[in-house]
Amino acid sequence: MMQAFQQNSYLFGGNAPYVEELYEQYLNNPASVPENWREYFSRMQLVPAADGSASTADQAHAPVIESFAQRAKANAFLPRAVGGADAAVARKQVHVQSIIAAYRFLGSRWADLDPLHRQERPNIPELEPGFYDLTETDMDQTFSASNTYFGQENMTLREIVKSLRETYCGTIGAEFMYISDPAQKRWMQQRLESVRSKPQFEPAKRKAILENLTAAEGLERYLHTKYVGQKRFSLEGGESFIASMDEVIQRAGEKGVQEIVIGMAHRGRLNVLVNILGKMPKDLFAEFEGKVADDGLSAGDVKYHKGFSSDVSTPGGPVHLSLAFNPSHLEIVNPVVEGSVRARQDRRGDEHGRQVLPVLVHGDAAFAGQGVVMETLNLAQTRGYGTGGTIHIVINNQIGFTTSDPRDSRSTLYCSDVVKMIEAPVLHVNGDDPEAVVFATQLAVDFRSEFGKDVVIDIICYRKLGHNEQDTPSLTQPLMYKKIAEHPGTRKLYADKLETQKVLDVGGGDALVKQYRAAMDEGRHTEEIVLTNFKSKYAVDWTPFLNRKWTDSADTAVPITELKRLAERITTTPEGFKVHSIVEKVLADRRAMGKGEMNLDWGMGEHLAFASLVASGYPVRITGQDCGRGTFTHRHAVLHDQKREKWDSGTYIPLQNVAEGQAPFTVIDSVLSEEAVLGFEYGYSTAEPNALVIWEAQFGDFVNGAQVVIDQFISSGEVKWGRASGLTLMLPHGYEGQGPEHSSARPERFLQLCAENNMQVVQPTTAAQIFHLLRRQMIRLFRKPLVIMTPKSLLRNKDAGSPLSELARGHFQTVIGEQDATIKAEKVKRVLACSGKVYYDLVNTRKERGVDDVAIIRVEQLYPFPHKAFGEALAKFPKATEVVWVQDEPQNQGYWFFVQHHLLENMSEGQKLGYAGRAASASPAVGYYSKHNEQQKALLDQAFGKLKGFVQTK
Repeated sequence: MMQAFQQNSYLFGGNAPYVEELYEQYLNNPASVPENWREYFSRMQLVPAADGSASTADQAHAPVIESFAQRAKANAFLPRAVGGADAAVARKQVHVQSIIAAYRFLGSRWADLDPLHRQERPNIPELEPGFYDLTETDMDQTFSASNTYFGQENMTLREIVKSLRETYCGTIGAEFMYISDPAQKRWMQQRLESVRSKPQFEPAKRKAILENLTAAEGLERYLHTKYVGQKRFSLEGGESFIASMDEVIQRAGEKGVQEIVIGMAHRGRLNVLVNILGKMPKDLFAEFEGKVADDGLSAGDVKYHKGFSSDVSTPGGPVHLSLAFNPSHLEIVNPVVEGSVRARQDRRGDEHGRQVLPVLVHGDAAFAGQGVVMETLNLAQTRGYGTGGTIHIVINNQIGFTTSDPRDSRSTLYCSDVVKMIEAPVLHVNGDDPEAVVFATQLAVDFRSEFGKDVVIDIICYRKLGHNEQDTPSLTQPLMYKKIAEHPGTRKLYADKLETQKVLDVGGGDALVKQYRAAMDEGRHTEEIVLTNFKSKYAVDWTPFLNRKWTDSADTAVPITELKRLAERITTTPEGFKVHSIVEKVLADRRAMGKGEMNLDWGMGEHLAFASLVASGYPVRITGQDCGRGTFTHRHAVLHDQKREKWDSGTYIPLQNVAEGQAPFTVIDSVLSEEAVLGFEYGYSTAEPNALVIWEAQFGDFVNGAQVVIDQFISSGEVKWGRASGLTLMLPHGYEGQGPEHSSARPERFLQLCAENNMQVVQPTTAAQIFHLLRRQMIRLFRKPLVIMTPKSLLRNKDAGSPLSELARGHFQTVIGEQDATIKAEKVKRVLACSGKVYYDLVNTRKERGVDDVAIIRVEQLYPFPHKAFGEALAKFPKATEVVWVQDEPQNQGYWFFVQHHLLENMSEGQKLGYAGRAASASPAVGYYSKHNEQQKALLDQAFGKLKGFVQTK
């Protein structure tokens, strides 16, 4: 290959400028040059691939061309006739540039990263000078190093290779050459190459690092001896992580960050609580001893799931630290942290994320294995979810859970390879070199500050004990744990090093250990930088929303004059703005609705709720797939100028223009994700109680992909951790014959999770109901998650419309009793109770069949079940002997199993309870439309005819 390269001479002489221009074209677009040139250039600039093979460079090589051009001019060899020795030197110069590029790409493969030294260095020919036909005789020849940051314009090849190996093959292995932005690559090159990846810390800094290591090791050993066998998910083997966390906080504070939100799973969490956030050790010890905290929580959680907050001093001023509560589902906290950070940034007006920083701590196996990691990364640079970059720290103990065989752990070379999808740089670092860990941390914080992007610190370490201190990992990892048993520990290695280098007096390391142990014995603070009386002006006061008794009532009416004013504002477009003809019809209808000339449809009821809230100072944030338009094109919150030619112009959002000084209205069409987006919105809602935060599923069944967020945060976050949330979920639900997946939002799953007034499950059926419901969510002085089974066909069903006057009076009705005045109470023998769209099917069937002895009650709020309202509606028919629950859903799904005991509680002596609906089914719905219609007719026949039997008699 290289011999063929050397035999080509058309790169030199008078053709050089032409070739250089052609090469620039090739770098911008390979297809733009002739095939023979494309083949030549692809051979000329070979860059090693991750598997060791040669692959075409994916970076710009303008510096290579410039270096070549300058070299050519300096040696006066442009005339083709010259050639000879000068041409050979020029070719070697290109080879030197290639080996520099190779080390930048592949140097991490040779880096000294594993503290256990278990693997041999891989064979990577591209990192050897011989691969480029550079021999020992070339090693002392001087070449241009102007495209490096080693501090010299010209260096011998020996010096260049030595510098490259020191920079890219030491205890830091940097990956960043896949980044497409040349400025970001040059920044990393400059920061690494200028110091050869070797920081020069002052003695005070080095002593501080040792103190971090001592604290990290000291806490674990103290707990290990005092609370034998108890789970704590020890950090032993990864103590450098504490030094990294401390540096993140201090460095970020110095750069103006005022808040840091941390998300992490179990490993090292107790250490972070005590040694970073300043939790009192005596409080932690009390938890180990089983003492129940007087926190008023009905459930509580284990100590290594709990969150904490504190304020610490930094060179840039106080920084508020928040450790997010985290369930056992490892990485699921990632989007929750990002949402919490975004809420804090929005509150501060921190558009670029300069003041609030997210830090996510991962395990190596979870980082590579959990899908929510990728989903969260995919949010990083989007408008509605970006947070100005996240610092990711991987505690890479190289074993995963307990029995990981390296061949089974992942399909990528590094556990961090997933971040390459967003071009985040990765700094792999040996955990046994704490100074390198701190240096990598400084780079990470600085890179995030400079470019507003994610960055990863992969601390490669080991885990001294089992997964949870009750395991015996040597059962499955005998070789690894033989090496671990022989390892003296990071703190010991570093203390010995500092004593040898006279940075520390002999015995100074042991003295620090004794000091820390004494602090533990006394149960006192180890962090002197914790501030006890500081409170930021941006802190949210949750007091008004806590310890409130449940109430279904709220004054949600809006004066008719204000409704008309709002209607006019949300149906007006700027002059010259051309909307689509379909949207123009929607706006025209809404103008008529706003004047009281026609009943409001669902979309107008929604819009007036949003408009009245933002006009009253409540921010509204609604996100989801296609939520701007609405999956069923009912919303049209974002209007698009049909004359526009660019994505970043030509849109108008009426709800952002309803009043002077109004609160923000934010509507985001999310990425195609449920788990991460719902987690994000939950996190946002826990940090901002004054905003109506809504996530809308494209279809209700899409919520299946976010079940972990519902189970471990939304339904139980308050009873476990005291974390209140007013998050609203809109889940389109209804049986219109659209098949199994797009019929059901699985209401039975939500109802199964309902207890202790933890959340609300509702299924409103009119435009006025959704108006009052959304307003009630904010106006009541408590915050509970709200799950709304929103309609599909009812969005345009005229029967579901409401007059404007219903918005100016009344409130959300948890139960709507019989509405037909022709139904006489004394004649009613059967009462049908139902929820949702099936109500309109029942009403129409009753009318068609001329039935006058059956009454219909709608239950609009399923949980908390409105016993008083339902009892009053049912009591109006004292002669009814049968109460029948009717539902679209199969018998084993929907509301039936949840609601029947509530119905019985409100029934009178002798009344019988029955069921009318589809039979039990393994699928949410049938896929054949004809069969759907058959089932629909059958359930209506049951509702008004003979049932298969009654469940129970009161």
